[in-house]
Order: sequence, then C-alpha cells, then structure tokens
Amino acid sequence: MPSPEHRINQLRDEISKHSYQYYVLDDPLISDHQYDQLMQELIKMEKEYPQYVRPESPTQRVGGQALEKFASVIHRYPQLSLDNVFSRNDLGEFDRRISRFVASYAYVAELKIDGVSIILTYENSVLVTAATRGDGIVGEDVTRNVRTIKSIPLKLRSEVPRLEVRGEIYMPKKEFLRLNEEKEESGERIFANPRNAAAGSLRQLDPGITAKRALSAFIYDIVYIEGHQVETQQQTMEFLLSLGLPVNPEYCFCHDINEVYQYTQKYQADRNSLPYEIDGVVVKLNSFRDRVELGETSKSPRWAVAYKFPAEEKPTRLLDIEINVGRTGIVAPTAILDPVSLAGTTVSRASLHNFALVKTKDIRIGDMVVVRKAGDIIPEIVRTMPEERIGNEQEVEPPRFCPACNSAVVQFDGEVAHRCENINCPARLRESLIFFASRTAMDIEGLGPAVIDQLLKHGMVSKIDDLYNLKTSELAVLERLGEKSAGNLIKAIEESKTKPLHRLITALGIRHIGAKTARLLTEKFPRIEDFIMARPEEIMSIPEIGEKIAESTIAYFAEPRNLEMIKNLQNAGVNTRENEISKKEGPLQGMTFVLTGTLNSMTRREAGEKIEALGGQITNSVSKKTDYVIAGFEPGSKYNKAVSMGIKILDEEQFLDLIKD
Repeated sequence: MPSPEHRINQLRDEISKHSYQYYVLDDPLISDHQYDQLMQELIKMEKEYPQYVRPESPTQRVGGQALEKFASVIHRYPQLSLDNVFSRNDLGEFDRRISRFVASYAYVAELKIDGVSIILTYENSVLVTAATRGDGIVGEDVTRNVRTIKSIPLKLRSEVPRLEVRGEIYMPKKEFLRLNEEKEESGERIFANPRNAAAGSLRQLDPGITAKRALSAFIYDIVYIEGHQVETQQQTMEFLLSLGLPVNPEYCFCHDINEVYQYTQKYQADRNSLPYEIDGVVVKLNSFRDRVELGETSKSPRWAVAYKFPAEEKPTRLLDIEINVGRTGIVAPTAILDPVSLAGTTVSRASLHNFALVKTKDIRIGDMVVVRKAGDIIPEIVRTMPEERIGNEQEVEPPRFCPACNSAVVQFDGEVAHRCENINCPARLRESLIFFASRTAMDIEGLGPAVIDQLLKHGMVSKIDDLYNLKTSELAVLERLGEKSAGNLIKAIEESKTKPLHRLITALGIRHIGAKTARLLTEKFPRIEDFIMARPEEIMSIPEIGEKIAESTIAYFAEPRNLEMIKNLQNAGVNTRENEISKKEGPLQGMTFVLTGTLNSMTRREAGEKIEALGGQITNSVSKKTDYVIAGFEPGSKYNKAVSMGIKILDEEQFLDLIKD
C-alpha cells in the first residue's frame, strides 16, 4: 500500500494530466464525475496530512484573503509592444525591410487574441509569479488570480529550472455574454468587450471573484529559459505545448509574406466563428538567429508586426427607442435601427443597456448612428453623428412609469438601472411566480415553470395572490395535470399559507433580500405591518443590514400594488407573522457554520436548511465566532482562512455524521 505522501503525489499528477487533456487539448480522457472523485480524494488526503500540501497542488487554485493592492513586478527584459500594419501593402513593406537584412527566411503567423498580456515565471517547473505587462518595464503581481485559471498549469509537465513565458489571458465570448447578462440583471455597468471583461476580472483584489469568471489563456513566447534551447518560433510553440502550457492551435508556418496574407484573410473572414475574440494576426520571423540580426527599437521589435483587422462599423438611422422590462424589473431602452448588414448578419436592434449610456452618448431618436458588434457578438451604438442632425431629433428620458404596468419607476442610489418595483408587473410575472413557489421561498411543490406557463396561458393567474384563489376543478383541465395532481397542487398551495414570515419576505423577491437576510429582518420586524411602517434607520440598526437593503425595502413597500397584493394574501389566509416555526431548537443550537465548496450528497442550500432545522446558524464569512467550516469539493478562500485561524473544518462525511439522527 503506498504511503500517504506517495498517494497524494500520484493524485496530483493524475489530476494535472486530466486537466491538461481537458483545458489545453480539449480532449478529456475521463468523465467529469471521475475527475471529481479524484479531486475529492486529494482534498480529503491533504486535510488528513496537511504537511504534504504544496502550492502547486490542484486544490490550491483559489485561496487567501483579498489584497488591498497589487505588488509591483520589474520585468527581466522590457516587454515591448508591436507595430501595427493594416493592409497588404503594409505587410509587403514589412517584408521588404526584412529582406534587406536576411537573405532566406520564413514566418509564423498567430491569431492576435484580444485580451490581457501576462508574463508567467516557473521555477523548478512550479508557477511562482504571474505579472501583467504594465508599462513594459513594471507590471502588477496577479499571481493569486492567475492561479485560478484552470488552463494555466501550476506545475509544468517536464522539468525546467527556470522559465519565463508571455501570453494572453482572455474571456471566451460565451462567458462574456453570461457575465454581462448577470451584470445587467443586477443593475451594474456592463463590460464594453471581452478584453475589458478579462482585464477587470484579472485585476480583482479578491481571487475568489476571478475564479468565478471563466478566464482562459494562450501562451506564445519564451522570455527566458534555463536548461533547454529553442531556435525558432515553431519549436517554441511545440515546446510550450509539451510542457502543458496552453498554445493556440491555429498558428501557421508560412514560407513567405503571400502565405501570411492568405492566413490573415482566412481569419478575417472566419473570426466570428471562433469562441474567443481576435483583432488581427501577429506575424513573426521564425528564426531566432534572424531576429537577433534585425534587433528592436525602444518600443517594438523589428522582426514582428501586428496585422490589425478593420473594425466593421456602419452608419444607420435610429428609428425609435423601445422600452423593455426585464425579469428582475429593470427598465431598459433598446434601439430600433434601420436594418444594416454587419459581421455576417442583419442588425435591426441594439441594446442600449441603461439610460445613463443614452445620456453619455447623447443618443436621440432620428439620429444617424455608427453601429458595430461588441466582441463580434452584441450589436451596439458606438457613437452618434451630430453633424447629420436636421433639428427634429428627439432626446430620450427615462420613463417615470413602467410601460408594462404603469407603476412608478425607481432608481436606487449608486445604480445606473431604473426599475419597476411591482412584483406583479406582467413583464416580470412569470419569473416572480417561479421564485415565489421555489423551495427557498414558499416551497409550493408541483408549481414549477411548466405549470406556471399553463396558468398564464389560460389566464388563470394575473398576479401572485391569484394562486390562492385556484380551484382543483380549474387545474384538472390543464395539460398533463389531471385531477389527482391538481388536488396535490391545491394542497401544497394551502400548506404554504402556514409558512413563517421570513419565507414570505424571501418569496416577494425584494432586491438584495435573500433567505438569510429575510430571517435577520423578521427577527426585528415579526409582523408584515412592521415592515410597512419601518424607517430606514430602524432597518439599518440590524447587524449585517446596510443602506442598500434598507433602501430597497422602503421602495418595495412604497409601491401601492405591492401593498394591495399583501392585503389580498392576508385575506386569503397567508401567514404574515414570524411564528415559532422559524425558531427551532436542536442539538446545533448556538453554533455558527460557514459552507464552502460543493457537496456531493446535497446542495449547500439544503445543507444550510438542515443546520438551521437543528438550531444552528449559517453565516457567509469566517470569523472568531465561527464554530465549524463545512468544506466540500474545491473549497474557496474561506477554507484557507479557517485553517489560518485554527477553526475546526469538517469534510462532507464528518458533517453528515454531525447532523444524523
């Protein structure tokens, strides 16, 4: 039987191999479940034998507390930028300059990833430093954030005494869309393009935030190396890949400048089909000996250039502004455009995201505007053309009332978004109903999205309180429901009436108020009437409750339609008091728990419910008051903080033992 140290090293090597296959080669050898099992075994063994934990272990990708600022890193050599060329003639002139110094030569062409330049340093094959390019002389130390990027190995596959490489960190288009949708829903400013999103994610002072963004990387150059020698760019790419570093497979060896130009045209045409954004092609002399012959200026090498693709921007007329209400109540403008062909598609609409952007860009109905696709994905208005105005253009103002339900539109301090606070607004009713019935909220079993869609389709529900007026005979006629299922649903709706007030407060979907915050609030305000009459200072007197929560609570209960709905719920028999159901005592009474990582046997929410059912309390941050940290698969920075503070850590098996009957 292998020793613990041997088994831990064996697991690390195996996990690293499979990470390389998955993240670098995109060719996994095992299933996600098998990978998770290996990781769980390694996590468990490192907990049992902490003396064998190493910085390069796959378990250490996220850790530590947030920084106050980034440290500076002085680069070994100046990290130069490239001169740009924009046409076939420019490429030809670059080639003619090369031919004056070198008789016979070839090129390597690489896609120019639109991301953030990074310099990685490995000592004895272990990643020790990651730094931004900065001004080319001094960059910022972003090592802890880069360690969260799974395509970047923490340990190389072969032994190298010292290696410094340069590459590009980028955000895939799919993640860019997801992140911007998330920001829009929460009323935050969106990222302009994937490059800005990658830069913003990489420069988070908390590596836990970076870890949540699906950043990736390509490495393309060796800055410094000991113990090995490479003589061409083609050899460099092959060597980097052999070490387990991510290399863009689209690079191409080109015999002459004509082949380079053909390569640029191919990817200028195909760029929209790539999963990442590119803005051109980097052209490099293949031979390092030839590069030495040409040398460099103070700003850029003479042996390489960046062929920049033209940005596809076209003018068109802004015909109208359409006001839409999103599922979270955000009221946002959309530009209706005279249709224009752009990046392979016809564009007739462009999201304007918020009214602050409309004001900043001085966008008016009737304007001629310049349109492009941000990140080659999202149609956007780049700028207006005020010189084309004839005097009848109309300025755009945020609406005072919701276009879908005529409720007052509000804007919270510090947010760019405008919102409709009516939970029964037709534009957001479906999502409000789904959340109201969810397990976290009123827990109405059987009332899922499919049933809700049918209720709305048949006009049985037009506001949330209508749920409590439904009859079995009405539901029985719905598709795939039947009399028995309809009866069970009516029973579940009736049972939800007895839920404590904190469940109802959660279900109302008040901005910034989740299940935990709802519990804190109902301890202070045990009746719904207390909420309606509460003053901001009373709400903020509760520990962990700040100005944003107070502001959103006041705004919610200031909306007459919300007050009318609450009255209807009371008349239907829904409990609006924080009764004793929510104040259970049990064997975990007085204990405080923090959850981190992923559990196999249940979700973290379910784990939290079990702890609270036994009298325990869940908090989001580790402190001296924390009794236990429950650590699942891939625990975050909370795990490391608990270790440093000496707080007892339970793995999933130990946690299940603690809560079993």
